[in-house]
Amino acid sequence: MSTQERYSHDELRKANKKFSRVRSTIESAFYGNNVHEVTSVAEAYNLAKKQSGVIETDLPILHTKELGLPQGAKQLVYNHGKILGRTASARHFVDDPKEDPEALAGNLREDIYKGHDQKFLKAIVLVGLDPSFTVKAHIMMPEDQAFNLLSYILNFHFFDEEAEKIYKNSKVYDEGDIYFYFDPNTQDEDYPKGFGVFDAPHNCAAVFGLRYFGELKKGTLTLAWAMAHRNGYTACHGGEKSFHFKDKDDKVFAFYGLSGSGKSTLTHEMYDGKYDITVLHDDAFIISREDGSSVALEPSYFDKTHDYPAGHHETKYYTTIMNCAVTQDEDGKKVIVTEDLRNNNGRVIKTRYTSPHRVDYEDAPITALFWIMKDGSLPPILKVDDPVLATTMGLTLATKRTSAENLPKGFDMNTLVIEPFADPFRAYPVSGDYSDFKELFTKRGASCYILNTDAFMGKDIPKEVTKKLVEDLANGSIKDSDWKPFGNFKGVSYLPIEGYEVHLEDPEYQKTLAKRMQDRLDWLNKYDEEHPTQPIQEEAKKTLEGIIKELN
Repeated sequence: MSTQERYSHDELRKANKKFSRVRSTIESAFYGNNVHEVTSVAEAYNLAKKQSGVIETDLPILHTKELGLPQGAKQLVYNHGKILGRTASARHFVDDPKEDPEALAGNLREDIYKGHDQKFLKAIVLVGLDPSFTVKAHIMMPEDQAFNLLSYILNFHFFDEEAEKIYKNSKVYDEGDIYFYFDPNTQDEDYPKGFGVFDAPHNCAAVFGLRYFGELKKGTLTLAWAMAHRNGYTACHGGEKSFHFKDKDDKVFAFYGLSGSGKSTLTHEMYDGKYDITVLHDDAFIISREDGSSVALEPSYFDKTHDYPAGHHETKYYTTIMNCAVTQDEDGKKVIVTEDLRNNNGRVIKTRYTSPHRVDYEDAPITALFWIMKDGSLPPILKVDDPVLATTMGLTLATKRTSAENLPKGFDMNTLVIEPFADPFRAYPVSGDYSDFKELFTKRGASCYILNTDAFMGKDIPKEVTKKLVEDLANGSIKDSDWKPFGNFKGVSYLPIEGYEVHLEDPEYQKTLAKRMQDRLDWLNKYDEEHPTQPIQEEAKKTLEGIIKELN
């Protein structure tokens, strides 16, 4: 087995490091007489279909047998109110020096107690789809959240006979199972905008007052990524694909960016079948720091419905759909309106069968990492050969917020923000990721590229330009001699592209670029001020200081 669910009397008599005040509180709730265990995907589907307010469309779900769903199962829709994205401000980590762990534990106990009059459902899934890394995760939520439970089961790998075989043959880690308590119906008076308590070192979390499915998905991944980081893996919020060639080495590309940056598009692009391509995942995977292999953490995809117009072939692989309009077609059948008309950020759990070349494990090491940014000072593509600068640019990945997040009223969506390694779900100091990713460039010899998918000095960069750049890098069309030095910056070069000329001698451009680099340095300094016990590596700051000095 991979993680530990049960304990011997000898272990219980000792101070077991797998237990804590928070974990004990959360796990105990799973054994209450008000909790019913869901033992099949079919049962979860039937419960979800009966949940008040759920819409059963006339659109069939494909591959019901493989998914464990009842024959003839239909796509289900459930819609929410105002909150349509993740609420990052609701997250509180018990090991954060700025938090009061005793107070968090007290609120947790009170909120779980408030839920005692409710009936709950629970289920078990696997997170991590290869015996080299797989984790058993226990989920619990009120029975009026059956739709969210079904979505969770379909997003991850339900613990069925197939999962049990993977689990029994998996590598053993000295970790406890994941436990996740979820109750949107209980509001914490001290946290009116939602309350989430995370004890990542002990693999558990609880969320109250928030109903958005992304809290469940990313909350679980937060714990799994932290466990992976502790056990020799680099945690990746991104996509990975491999180009396989008969006459040359394979190319394994990893793309890192926030929702809406283009990472899913680049991951799933098949280039009209011209290449032998396999897809690991477009959102959540890990890379072994021991041998460079990669493991997908989930089989399905949590996609925006807006990306696929009505009738698009991808919609055939939908299962549960959230915050999306429904209407009747000309035959009177209930169908979905995929565009974001009812609200922004309509979402769907889409099955793995949308990717005919899907794999769960890639044994070949990463060839190249792509930091996907939305920074108008950067050309469509840069190549960074210096490992320190390559890691620093990932550390200070500049992008824009998206509709997948529940942001404060009046927030300007065009504001550039720094999101280290495109991962807002980290449960450990960012310096841990800095070391992990730097090792990919030094120990593994991976190349580093920066893709700007927004605009360069006011000119939009269409996705077709970016996709062609990735293709040319994969097939070898871009030669070393094609790259031109990006000013006097050590280890940085750009690819001349018609319409996106780089004029480093232009004082205005120098000023813009210097400001963007200063923004990155300011962020690093602010981070260190706010995390005095968890500073970022000094070499990252010195690298940026050198660039800024060169520009000024």
